[in-house]
Amino acid sequence: MPLENISCNKTAGGWHKQYTHRSEVLNCDMRFAIFLPPQTAAGQKVPVVYWLSGLTCTDENFMQKAGAQRIAAELGVAIVAPDTSPRGEGVEDDPAGSYDFGLGAGFYVNATEAPWNRHYNMYDYIVNELPALVEAHFPVSEQRAISGHSMGGHGALMIAMRNPERFTSASAFSPIANPMNCPWGQKAFTGYLGSNTENWKQYDSSELMRKAEQKLPMLVDQGTHDNFYTEGQLRTESLAAAAKANNYPVEIRMQDGYDHSYYFMATFIEDHLRFHVEHFNK
Repeated sequence: MPLENISCNKTAGGWHKQYTHRSEVLNCDMRFAIFLPPQTAAGQKVPVVYWLSGLTCTDENFMQKAGAQRIAAELGVAIVAPDTSPRGEGVEDDPAGSYDFGLGAGFYVNATEAPWNRHYNMYDYIVNELPALVEAHFPVSEQRAISGHSMGGHGALMIAMRNPERFTSASAFSPIANPMNCPWGQKAFTGYLGSNTENWKQYDSSELMRKAEQKLPMLVDQGTHDNFYTEGQLRTESLAAAAKANNYPVEIRMQDGYDHSYYFMATFIEDHLRFHVEHFNK
């Protein structure tokens, strides 16, 4: 599958690049960003952390705001940041133009409801198509971890638990941890998956964690001053209860005073990257 390089910037001794390509599973053109650490200049294959962003974001938000490249360069890991939904002419958006459904709000599911099922298959894109593309075109190994923020934190935890053979670890900042039971998730799941809530459980991290048999190490950071947490959109407590019920190895850290912003992520992203490298090396 051909790639088109649309930007290239040296940073932290490595390279941040953006590419576009035609996605077969999403039926549209897609863009992603990749940071290649300096170790790849000599042909060394490095492990990859896939980063999934939150509502309204593109591949640019995390790469430009989180300050992850410096520590990724030190640790010798690549970072891949896809978009958060299909895009482009002919791709459906919420008729009301809301921020929490449609463009920028793919929720990392495979939609089953028309018209969304024509394009909104982000689960298959993240699990299969994008890693195959990255591994075919860049000096990366098959060691993969996955991380994300908010809607992307939901995606990272959920995808890792459904595919424990593909990822060594997962982490999240402020994840939508129990989307079946919060307004954001209920809106998205109804639209993409229909009204049968049994079909929602496969995409709910708390539900998956409660029943998981194969367990991956996980790290979750949640700010105590996050208005989406206090308003009940994130439901960190549901994830904690599921972990306790199933003895799941997730460390949930409540970070005093931090909110939902990239200032929060920039503060603790080093912890998350070192966490993933620790498990790459086991």
